[in-house]
Amino acid sequence: MDGSAHITQGVVGPNAVIQLGRAVEHHLGFDAAHDLFAGTGFAHLLLNPPQQMIDQAIPAALFHALWQVHPPDVAAKIAETAGLWTADYIIANRIPRFAKTLLRLAPRRLGAALLSKAIRKNAWTFAGSGRCHVVGHVIEIADNLLTMPGSVWHKAVLQRLFNRLIDADIIITHNSCWRDGTPVCRFTVTG
Repeated sequence: MDGSAHITQGVVGPNAVIQLGRAVEHHLGFDAAHDLFAGTGFAHLLLNPPQQMIDQAIPAALFHALWQVHPPDVAAKIAETAGLWTADYIIANRIPRFAKTLLRLAPRRLGAALLSKAIRKNAWTFAGSGRCHVVGHVIEIADNLLTMPGSVWHKAVLQRLFNRLIDADIIITHNSCWRDGTPVCRFTVTG
């Protein structure tokens, strides 16, 4: 993937797991979060959240289990919350202050293009071995092992990043999902 040749393929940022645990606990309580993590063999990660990059198979298993254990509307709400909180963490801790200022002060079109480029370059943090491409206002992730129905988590991450760093009126639309057999998860940036 562009910009990440030095990164081991198949790892993602720990917030994919940390924020999922927080979101399940927020919506359904600690017991539900523990049951989800224990059911996938990762209870230890709920009690002692990872601080380093993790194998993409861990959040992939947790995301899959979320949709198996809970009704779709509940799973979607939890995944959305986890995605929003993941983006909040990224904004607060991973984007340098000068970059945030530049994005907010740049003309909207330029800011959105710069943010899209940064997303593509750092996609391994939320797409693991998936391949991210940006074409104009479209962000695509191929072989997205972390996808879930509607790509709810990825959509929420992207939505929050664009809304907080570029413009609150920007809307991210999910157009296709790799999980449904299309070649890529496709997100369009509009507004």
